[in-house]
Amino acid sequence: MTSTHWSLGWDAADPERLAAFWATALGYVPEPGYDDPDGASLVDPAGQRPAIGFLRVPEGKVAKNRVHVDVRVAGEPPWDMAERACLIHAKVAELVAAGAVVVREQRYGDQLGHVTMHDPEGNEFCVA
Repeated sequence: MTSTHWSLGWDAADPERLAAFWATALGYVPEPGYDDPDGASLVDPAGQRPAIGFLRVPEGKVAKNRVHVDVRVAGEPPWDMAERACLIHAKVAELVAAGAVVVREQRYGDQLGHVTMHDPEGNEFCVA
């Protein structure tokens, strides 16, 4: 049995702006040949991860996301926790410069677990 190919669809007030932010966050690139004035599409340049489509919608975001993205900058465990915290803080700074907002840091004792953020349109996501 093979897995099913899938992509992620994202509602947006400004698809181009949101796509540009998530391209920075995930290392994706604009999908070649995609041309829709009411949308934008990103792909993994290595062709291994799902595409992400952004579609302009008239309504704004009104509630907490039921699904969110976790940007995992430290790779797979086991981790050097001090190095992992440095990687998380560096990515958070990069994303703040790109238009994100820090909501809170989640700590487990003296260890950084993740940082909850909002993208430029207020969608929640975490950097871990």
